[in-house]
Amino acid sequence: MATTKFLSFACLKNETNYEYYSSKPHYPSMPKYPKGISVLTNKDKKAVFSVNGMSCSACAGSVEKAIKRLSGIKEAVVDVLNNKAQVVFYPSFVNEETIRETIEDVGFQATLITEETNEKTSQVCRIRVKGMTCTSCSTTVESALQLIPGVQKAQVALATEEAEIQYDPQIITYNQLLESIEDTGFEAILISTGEDRSKILLKVDGLHTESSTSIIESSLRALPGVEDVDIDPELKKLSVSYKSDIIGPRDFIKVIESTGSGRFKATIFPEGGGKRSHRQEEIKQYRRSFLWSLVFTIPVFLTSMVFMYIPGVKDGLDVTVVNMLSVGEILRWVLSTPVQFIIGRRFYSGSYKALCHGSANMDVLIALGTNAAYFYSVYSVLRAATSPSFKSTDFFETSSMLISFILLGKYLEVLAKGKTSEAIAKLMNLTPETASLLQFDDEGNVVKEEEIDSRLIQKNDVIKILPGAKVACDGFVIWGQSHVNESMITGESRPVAKRKGDMVIGGTVNENGVLHIKATKVGSESALSQIVRLVESAQMAKAPVQKFADRISKYFVPLVIILSFSTWLAWFLAGKYDGYPKSWIPSSMDSFQLALQFGISVMVIACPCALGLATPTAVMVGTGVGASRGVLIKGGQALESAQKVSCIVFDKTGTLTMGKPVVVNTKLFRSMVLREFYELVAAAELNSEHPLAKAIVEYAKKFREDEENPRWPEVQNFESITGHGVKAVVHNKKLIVGNKSLMIDQGISVPLDADEILAEAEELAQTGILVSIDGVLSGVVAVSDPVKPGAREVISLLKSMKVESKLVTGDNWGTANAIAKEVGISDIIAEAKPENKAEKVKELQSLGKVVAMVGDGINDSPALVAADVGMAIGAGTDIAIEAADIVLMKSNLEDVITAIDLSRKTFGRIRLNYFWAFGYNLLGIPIAAGALFPSTGFRLPPWVAGAAMAASSVSVVCSSLLLKNYKRPKKLDYLEIGAITVES
Repeated sequence: MATTKFLSFACLKNETNYEYYSSKPHYPSMPKYPKGISVLTNKDKKAVFSVNGMSCSACAGSVEKAIKRLSGIKEAVVDVLNNKAQVVFYPSFVNEETIRETIEDVGFQATLITEETNEKTSQVCRIRVKGMTCTSCSTTVESALQLIPGVQKAQVALATEEAEIQYDPQIITYNQLLESIEDTGFEAILISTGEDRSKILLKVDGLHTESSTSIIESSLRALPGVEDVDIDPELKKLSVSYKSDIIGPRDFIKVIESTGSGRFKATIFPEGGGKRSHRQEEIKQYRRSFLWSLVFTIPVFLTSMVFMYIPGVKDGLDVTVVNMLSVGEILRWVLSTPVQFIIGRRFYSGSYKALCHGSANMDVLIALGTNAAYFYSVYSVLRAATSPSFKSTDFFETSSMLISFILLGKYLEVLAKGKTSEAIAKLMNLTPETASLLQFDDEGNVVKEEEIDSRLIQKNDVIKILPGAKVACDGFVIWGQSHVNESMITGESRPVAKRKGDMVIGGTVNENGVLHIKATKVGSESALSQIVRLVESAQMAKAPVQKFADRISKYFVPLVIILSFSTWLAWFLAGKYDGYPKSWIPSSMDSFQLALQFGISVMVIACPCALGLATPTAVMVGTGVGASRGVLIKGGQALESAQKVSCIVFDKTGTLTMGKPVVVNTKLFRSMVLREFYELVAAAELNSEHPLAKAIVEYAKKFREDEENPRWPEVQNFESITGHGVKAVVHNKKLIVGNKSLMIDQGISVPLDADEILAEAEELAQTGILVSIDGVLSGVVAVSDPVKPGAREVISLLKSMKVESKLVTGDNWGTANAIAKEVGISDIIAEAKPENKAEKVKELQSLGKVVAMVGDGINDSPALVAADVGMAIGAGTDIAIEAADIVLMKSNLEDVITAIDLSRKTFGRIRLNYFWAFGYNLLGIPIAAGALFPSTGFRLPPWVAGAAMAASSVSVVCSSLLLKNYKRPKKLDYLEIGAITVES
């Protein structure tokens, strides 16, 4: 009997203290991995089993112990309450079936839960792809990635030269993805992986032997919160993945430096190889190549087109060496050869890689065009050298000048493309390099102030922010008061007052006072890092209109090659069979050479690059401009949909209103002091999470301003009645606080005076809360959520933009009508549940409208997803709102107009880019083919055609860059949006 009681007590104890999947093992840790096998050589896997028959913690313990005895088990935890076992194991040494059989051997029935075991794991890695020249290249890489098993989604952006790949790490690794890209003929460099959320790179001096490396690795792996350690002895680079809420980088440095009697020294690994440095290196390469090409091309140009008209010099160049081979021809041949094969080898390399994978890109056109000119010239001079009568005409200047102009165009293009991503560079530079770390004694006094690298800040650190300094991380103020300029993050131009308890964002600037802040989000978890990631992802995402250009690019180059050959053939046959007068042929050419020049011009003037850059460069600049103004647009799809919006559905609370209710009026029906009344009501409402309850508690604090943290009376028998109110006993008095229906349900009569006050409150867009004390209605509290300043003007401006506005809210009809009337909205749906909001959006879409939903991103998620464009307003630091397409950092409604207007301007620029890109090719190719030659005698030399091709790409990028001068609608400048101060 005693034993039974003991076991019952054990089960009861487990039920009261159990925390689902406990991370602490109940038994001494068994070998997690087979002896002699490195943990780095294999990836773990998770399996979840349903275990029936467990009745107490002893049962769970026996199952856990049995599993851990298996070889290859990394971790095993058993949840007795939910009858589940979660096992993390190495599949090379043990499988799910062996684990299941082991559980059943203990005496319990086990079943593998495939839904949880096979949950779709995914990581996102970013890879820089070097060597892409046009849309055909990016399409080739993207197609190759999408065919790989385990790749769930792949996007390749030509403008950023990056690939973003969502993949299943259990099926494929990022190293295999890198190999796949390199197999397509492009260089791949890993930028980041999905495992980088809490990761630090350290440089460790003193690592000279395998023994010292092993000591450091073992010391770090033993620390709580460390998930993975990777050491590169050659670079002395140490990579640590960790849980930032348990441990941080300063802990790692301390452990490393205290290991080995102080012979190791650890510092932050110097950054390098980032996007900015890569772009700078690319600019240097093109500039260097262009300058070297000029060294050889200018003499070729002078000998072929200038010196031929200078007496004396011409005679020297015309001196024959062998038969009819002249000095000038030898000079041009010698000088153009390095340009063709050394400086221009990138075009051979690019075209070879493209052709190997069954595609053709711009490099193919350049290689064909320059080779045609060069090798015809070689044939011509060799024939002159072997013939006593053949007079050679060479085109060496065509091939060398063509390559030089294309390199100049590429140099200007990468220079301009670098400016399109300036917004991200500015954001990344906002974080200060150093921070002042404070240390306190047990009494809370500062005992030490130390300047540290801002990347070494850990959660719960206290950082001192001086006036004029940047805030080093996200956190909240624990001491001091000041004003903080948040314009660089939220776009809010006015400094925001900060005092104890207020949140601050890393990268913002402290204006006047000294602040002590406690770090809450550091490194990649910070708001600034999330914004950068969001903008980077947005610049990767393709607009639907770009698919049209991608489809064209597949056939563009082959079509141009066919047109080029057809042009040469047509002119050649026409010349051979006297299809045009002999007087049309320049004196220095014959009909074959004239036809060849036309064919080469057609080949090199066609520009697929302009088509490929038209959309992504505009999206990059547009999203960057939006980010600098606090409008985060999640890519081309959102831009394209936003510019078509014809109807906007607004949520009420927190969108059209401030979202922070305040008590505006109180009416008592019995004789009592107002302070006493609010003390009772606040005590009752203290345990409620409802915004109206919080408003009452905040108002009650005004009566106790002498106390920093007022203590409220003890509450007994508290009960929250969802959607109605609360019941509680305070000071032996029975309180009921809530709406009219709650009072009626509790049998409390509501006098006529109270009904009139409630009706009057509804007309004023206020919510009336009834208070009953000991069964008698004792008062009415009117709470209002004020309309945001400028809301009416914004709705009016939207009407002028031909955009309808509608209000959908879960509030009562009286309040909804009052708010709608105040802001100027006529179409209202009140008392709507979240699913009703989504249904309203779908109903509007069925009428042919493009619908945007503007909400606070919390209760409005179904509607935000259902809408063509979901806008989360007033998100502040919580920008990770998956449902929204556009995140508005500020709470100002004017940003809705900014988002729509910016989308329209960006898409207008995309249309202009396509008009230019298509127009250029449609006009340029016929002119290059000699369409104007019969009537005007005008023809386009190949080197001029090449210069025009290079200029077209540059002009498209420059056109997109003009978006940096975006100005929001002038009407918004006259919109006086003043701040409402809500006392708290």
